[in-house]
Amino acid sequence: MITTEVVVKDRKASRSSHHEMARIIAVLSYFTFVGWLIALLIYGQNKSAFARYHLRQSLGILITFCLLSLIPLVGWLLTVLVVVAWCYGVLSALTLHKYRLPYCGDFYQSHLSFIS
Repeated sequence: MITTEVVVKDRKASRSSHHEMARIIAVLSYFTFVGWLIALLIYGQNKSAFARYHLRQSLGILITFCLLSLIPLVGWLLTVLVVVAWCYGVLSALTLHKYRLPYCGDFYQSHLSFIS
């Protein structure tokens, strides 16, 4: 009986540790391109569907931000929406949810599938 309790506790601790690492990767991926690269390196050793999802979303937001910032005047106004999307992504990662961004979330998941 004692050994089964220890095994169950070890599995729960391992699962909890895995979820916490996925959360760290997900949140880190939203903080600049350097943060995204560090998160990708950590993801290579601790793969999870949750972390992969947020790596794709955050890279998509980063690319969208860069492209919109190239458009004079209108692009600057649209980057406000990107900042809102960024906040949405960070909160989603912190709460361990996989909320898709409206209009572009599915696009990011399908076209950034090289992150696997």
